[in-house]
Amino acid sequence: MSAAPDAANAPQVAFVEIDGVNLRYAVQAGRVGRPLLIFNGIGANLEVVFPFMAALAGIECIVFDVPGIGGSEMSWRPRRFSGLARLARRLLDRLGYREVDVAGVSWGGAVAQQFAHQYPQRCGRLVLAATSAGALMIPGRPGVLLKMVTPRRYLSRDYLRTAAADLYGGELRRNPDLIGAHANRIIPPRFMGYVYQLLAGSGWTSVWWLHRLRQPTLVLGGSDDPLVPIANARFLAWLIPNSTLHVVQGGGHLFMLHSLDRVGPLIRRFLRPKGRPD
Repeated sequence: MSAAPDAANAPQVAFVEIDGVNLRYAVQAGRVGRPLLIFNGIGANLEVVFPFMAALAGIECIVFDVPGIGGSEMSWRPRRFSGLARLARRLLDRLGYREVDVAGVSWGGAVAQQFAHQYPQRCGRLVLAATSAGALMIPGRPGVLLKMVTPRRYLSRDYLRTAAADLYGGELRRNPDLIGAHANRIIPPRFMGYVYQLLAGSGWTSVWWLHRLRQPTLVLGGSDDPLVPIANARFLAWLIPNSTLHVVQGGGHLFMLHSLDRVGPLIRRFLRPKGRPD
């Protein structure tokens, strides 16, 4: 189940120059708790997470296209995850945000871990969805991982429709028609932008410092995720001291988009625990 943005409260899209790169970002207005900074999956433009943001109506959300993805300008140099975390911090500085909660999905979950580690004073709470500890992850199915190395699913809608169930599992196995709305939100990434994203995480792992994270952390994993098996979520929750694990039963890799009726309320309660002042 996915939510559609309320037109009156739809995210506002704009551009800002950071480190010589014209970045496209979106902000959804809200008044509940801390703002939420979202790191998207590999190759995914910011519109892809608009249904998730709509499910968090009332919470201010910020998301941006990394260089070479969506509407953001291509950078002349690649950035490691540490560089992308720095780029996000400078974006927050420019937009006037100090402390934020942080959510990351898949590839973006690794950047979210890096941001929380690199800037602990800027990150209040942490949500990690369908993600892993990087190079030391429990790998998904080899055939599926090979399909993820290229951006073909973003470039061909026909390919995406035929491959979605095998690629993402879960909800898309049971209802392949869900991929249509997802496909309509996609802006194909630049080839080198996608390559730069692959390079950003090459050899990276958070294993050595996850035990030092102090942010309250919600770790989410789908029980039918062919890309990031649920064992990775269990591993993250085991390593992060102040963490809670939630398994989305029957959830695939895109449960943050297609199981919003279950995941949305859970995340809202985590980000806005009872008794926490606005």
